[in-house]
Amino acid sequence: MATTLNLVGAGHVGRVLGRLLARQGGFAIGQVLTRSPASARQAVGFIGAGQPVKRYDQLQAAAIHVLAVGDDQVGAACAALAAAVPLAGSIVFHCSGALASSHLQAARDAGALVASVHPIRSFADPAAVAGHFDGTYCGVEGDAGALAVLMPMLTAIGAQPVPIDAGAKTVYHAAAVFASNYLVTVLDAALRAYQAAGVPEDVARRMAQPLATESLANVFRLGAAAALSGPIARGDMATVARQQQAVSAWDGPTGALYGNLIEPTTALARRKSR
Repeated sequence: MATTLNLVGAGHVGRVLGRLLARQGGFAIGQVLTRSPASARQAVGFIGAGQPVKRYDQLQAAAIHVLAVGDDQVGAACAALAAAVPLAGSIVFHCSGALASSHLQAARDAGALVASVHPIRSFADPAAVAGHFDGTYCGVEGDAGALAVLMPMLTAIGAQPVPIDAGAKTVYHAAAVFASNYLVTVLDAALRAYQAAGVPEDVARRMAQPLATESLANVFRLGAAAALSGPIARGDMATVARQQQAVSAWDGPTGALYGNLIEPTTALARRKSR
């Protein structure tokens, strides 16, 4: 018998999970509730299964309820779900990378097991992600009984679930910001510094690309400490001081960014020398 699953919120993440589970077999998509009837119908069309509904009280009982809503809506959506649907014996999970499963306390109080499942992907193109989901890492945490069901479910659709510490969920999410958002910020500083030295923007990108791609490849092949090179790795702090002074004179905020990176890079260099 298929495991029934309802979707509350069906943006890019919810749609991808819904389509993958519907196609996997063994899962039956029940109701799909979003902010508007039109978006619910669109989500059902993308998923290829399910029934669009307008209100929480139209949701039926299901083995699994997915809250694929924005972080600021998780608590309210969980409370509304718990007030409208019998949850005893079911599983409720959200897809937030920043919030722990403890934000689903209303569902737990109603007798559900709770968890969080955070797929570590960019979902800008849901169709492309759904077509190439194999190998996607998912940070998971929550009640043991919920994870006993959800981890095999994720494996079945090609994901690689990774248990994480719920108490460190915010730090976990910050890891993605360092690996993605702040990496782009640092590369932007490099490109602007090249341009300040008279290098055209398109040439600056071509100059920085081999440095950036080779450094990234070395980090993932060797580890961060072994991949570190440059003046701090060589112990040439006189050059570092001159660079910080020059960058600060050119652009104060970028100079501050450079200065803030000296201490952690020095600590990384000490790890390299061990």
